Amino acid sequence: MHFEPGNIYHIYNRGNNKQRVFLQDENYDFFLRQLNSYFKSAEVNLLVHCLMPNHYHLLVELSKPTGFSNLMRAFTTSYVKSFNKWNSRVGHLFQQEFQPKLIDTDDYLAHVCRYIHLNPVQANLVQNPKDWQYSDFTLWISENKKSGSRRIQLRNELIGSGRDYEKFVMKFADRKTEKEVERKLFGKVRK
Repeated sequence: MHFEPGNIYHIYNRGNNKQRVFLQDENYDFFLRQLNSYFKSAEVNLLVHCLMPNHYHLLVELSKPTGFSNLMRAFTTSYVKSFNKWNSRVGHLFQQEFQPKLIDTDDYLAHVCRYIHLNPVQANLVQNPKDWQYSDFTLWISENKKSGSRRIQLRNELIGSGRDYEKFVMKFADRKTEKEVERKLFGKVRK
């Protein structure tokens, strides 16, 4: 895929054989620190993130022309090398190279934000996305303007206030409802 400045992309990947890619809090923290470091240097906006035990979801916006595929490869390599060293293992950690999806409509964008934030609820890890510490849901529902200006700007454009966004997400917390919306938007249920 060719990555263009100004576009928003859903980026995701999962562990090889669906194995865990985060084993302890330090893994999650290191992943986010490294990711933010790589993205800051390339002026990539991290709009949404949710790290799950065996996969991750990111929503990114490119600010300028960049070799995004190479950036993600370098980032992934740095994480895998560290993970392997910490856990005395070798070989691939992720199933494949990251998967990108271009977000081309506001409806699709709103749905993907909600889908990412509901991942831990759908996986029965928590009852409420506020309780999952490895996502930025609490920043999305915050009324604090400093919680990420581009993130808040996007939320305001798509949904409205933090309270409005929380209602928007929680309305679809039921998996059956989420599947119905996915069928309408995508024509099928996404994995």
